[in-house]
Amino acid sequence: MYGPAAIGVVFLALPLVAAAAKVDWPRFGSLVTSPSALSALGLSLRTAAASTALCLLFGVPLALVLARGSARVVRLVRPLILLPLVLPPVVGGVALLYAFGRLGLIGRYLDAAGIQIAFTTTAVVLAQTFVSLPFLVISLEGAARSAGAGYEAVAATLGARPNTVWWRVTLPLLAPGLMSGAILAFARALGEFGATLTFAGSRAGVTRTLPLEIYLQRESDPDAALALAMLLVAVAAVVVVGVGSRRLRSGGLGQ
Repeated sequence: MYGPAAIGVVFLALPLVAAAAKVDWPRFGSLVTSPSALSALGLSLRTAAASTALCLLFGVPLALVLARGSARVVRLVRPLILLPLVLPPVVGGVALLYAFGRLGLIGRYLDAAGIQIAFTTTAVVLAQTFVSLPFLVISLEGAARSAGAGYEAVAATLGARPNTVWWRVTLPLLAPGLMSGAILAFARALGEFGATLTFAGSRAGVTRTLPLEIYLQRESDPDAALALAMLLVAVAAVVVVGVGSRRLRSGGLGQ
């Protein structure tokens, strides 16, 4: 097993090592702090935070329903929720465009009311939420299944109100899975490219996130593109290390 395992590690690490070797490290600071880079990074952080908040708002109830619901409709809905995990991001962007664009299923009515979503910062947030929501749902669903509903039932039997049960029993049990899911959702949103480009476009200061900035810089300034790419790799590494250490402490993702 060690031979194939070693080859797998080399296969995954070699591209990152090769990219890191090509970075102009003496100029790294100036390359990642240019006005366009800082604008794209700030936009990425703001939209990723907003999309993570939406994932928490909708993903927590969704994960609990999937984990504890026994109705047939719940079993039918689960594959639909997980579909963005395997769907090409550009396809997701096209779908969002036909839903919320000016001539879209819902967008036409919003446009009539003077509300435009496509090619705005809101479109970036929606695109990021679309691709990152399943990550939070999967993580939290696993935590909810592992925790079960026994403690909640005991608390309710002892007279605790539903709100008290949620804050004092359910939330502490789900906290590790919730944290892992939120971190993964944030990281996925931060690196989103295809759905954002298709649904939101690439307008400087409005929809041009850091991945889009890297793509554009590839032609005009490859050194800057590579430095920004390494910045994203560093963020991803922090996320992986954080989630991995949480798994070791808790005995598994979502535990």
